[in-house]
Amino acid sequence: MPLIPVTPSVPPETDRPAPEKVISGDPVFTTWNLEERDGLYCGLWEATPGKWRIAYDEWEYCRILWGRSVITEDGGASFTVTAGDSFVIPPGFQGTWEVLETTRKDYVIRL
Repeated sequence: MPLIPVTPSVPPETDRPAPEKVISGDPVFTTWNLEERDGLYCGLWEATPGKWRIAYDEWEYCRILWGRSVITEDGGASFTVTAGDSFVIPPGFQGTWEVLETTRKDYVIRL
């Protein structure tokens, strides 16, 4: 199997969070899904400024490529993430994601 370059080489999908999840702004998501198989997903994701509720049912590894966002766990701490930051969001995580400056990340999701 050949290597899969992590560059936006496929047509992007554009979406928004569900209206009931939006807290502020009008965030737009652009996603380049590079690979999807056997419960594993990877690609690039970008979001414009705004704030919305998040709830994870899966594991997600992220590395911020550019921008600045604040991820806040319900009843817990807030984390500001910027270019070069890597982190894992576990299943069951609930809170908010606020994009302060358009943010792009690469990601790997395991269901």
